[in-house]
Amino acid sequence: MKKTKPDTQLILRHWQEAVPDDRLAHLVRDAGRAYARALQVRLSAHDVPFGHWTFLRILWDGDGLTQRELSERAGVMEPSTFAAMKTMEALGYIERRQLPENKKNMYVYLTAKGKALKKKLVPLAEEANHISIQGVSAQDVATTRRVLLAVLHNLAKDDPA
Repeated sequence: MKKTKPDTQLILRHWQEAVPDDRLAHLVRDAGRAYARALQVRLSAHDVPFGHWTFLRILWDGDGLTQRELSERAGVMEPSTFAAMKTMEALGYIERRQLPENKKNMYVYLTAKGKALKKKLVPLAEEANHISIQGVSAQDVATTRRVLLAVLHNLAKDDPA
């Protein structure tokens, strides 16, 4: 079992001692940071930067997307996506192509190496998720999912876009 990193311990202590009743938004953000840290540590053992994880997940669900579509789905700015795609292409995870009928857009496709990463990396994310719910009942996990989905639903209704 891996020890909790000092950053995550500080976040936990902050919530237990300093602000146990702070806003839910802050708690969700900090829980997300802890999840990201747990996964980042695992990905680094395979020389995969955490920033590539989101793009790989999207492409594993279906590649052949434009860089703009990737940016939108990942929730990052296009220059960040462009930089990540250049690096991922150099690592041999993706290839970028223009289609004969559309020379304007650059489409992103996984290579065999990029597809093969799924078998290595998804279990790491599953491990981090499993660790996060140790000692939490299945009923509480289900309730947490329902509550977070309701929060997303409410915020989506409030989104002017």
